[in-house]
Amino acid sequence: MTRQDALFQFLLRMGDNTLILGHRISEWCGIAPVLEEDIALANTALDFIGQTQFWLGYAGEVEGKDQDADRLAFHRDAWDFRNVLLCEMPNGDFGQTIMRQFLFDAWHSIFLGRLLKSSDPRVAEIAEKASKEVAYHLERSAGTVVALGDGTEESHARMQAALDYLYPYVGEMFLSDEVDQQMAEAGIAPDPATLREEYDALVARVMAEATLNIPENRYAHKGGRDGYMHTEHLGHLLCEMQWLQRAYPDAKW
Repeated sequence: MTRQDALFQFLLRMGDNTLILGHRISEWCGIAPVLEEDIALANTALDFIGQTQFWLGYAGEVEGKDQDADRLAFHRDAWDFRNVLLCEMPNGDFGQTIMRQFLFDAWHSIFLGRLLKSSDPRVAEIAEKASKEVAYHLERSAGTVVALGDGTEESHARMQAALDYLYPYVGEMFLSDEVDQQMAEAGIAPDPATLREEYDALVARVMAEATLNIPENRYAHKGGRDGYMHTEHLGHLLCEMQWLQRAYPDAKW
C-alpha cells in the first residue's frame, strides 16, 4: 500500500464516521422526546455532515479520480464504507442514542486533538474546525449520560442496557492496521491503540458520575474500518440515504 493509498483510506474512515453517524442522528429530526433535544440532535447531525464535506472532499482529491464528497457519499456500496461499526448501530431509544453519541464523542475529541498537530496541513486544518464542534458534542453527551444514568430507576436501567449493548463496539476504534501505521510514521495521525488509556480514563470518570457499570469484557466487534464486515444496519441506512442519487444519478436541485 502506497502512502497516498493509506491517506485516502484514512480520510475515508474519518469522513465515513461522521457521515454515517450524522445520518443516524438526523433520523431523530421531528420525533425527539422534547423540542430542545430535537434541535440539539439536528444541529449535531449538521455538524457531522459539514465535517464529512471536508474529509471526503479531501479524500476525493487524494484519490485523483474526479470524485467529490457527494459522489463518495452517495455512489459507494456498503463494502466500500470505512466507518466503525459503532456509528451504524441503530438509534434504539433516546438513551441508546445518547450513549452511542458519548462513546463516539469521547474518542472523537481525543483523536481530533492529536490531529491538530498533524504533519498534513489539510488534516490539521480540518481537525481545528471540527474540534470546536466536537468539544461541545462531548460536553452535551457526557452531561446527558450523567443526568439519565443518575436519574430515575427507569432512566438508569435504560442507560445501563445501552452501555452493555454498545460497549463491545468501542474496541474497534483502537485497532491498528497498515493504514494506521503509515499515518503514524508520516506524522499525519496517531496510532489509535495509543489513545485507549486516555479514552478509558475519560469514560470511567463519566460513568462513575452516572452510576453506571462499565462491562469488564473487552471483546471488540470489528470489520467496519476495512469494509470487511459491516452490520446489516448499514445496508438499510444506505438504502435510505442514497436512494435519490441512485434513482436519479447526478441530479441537481
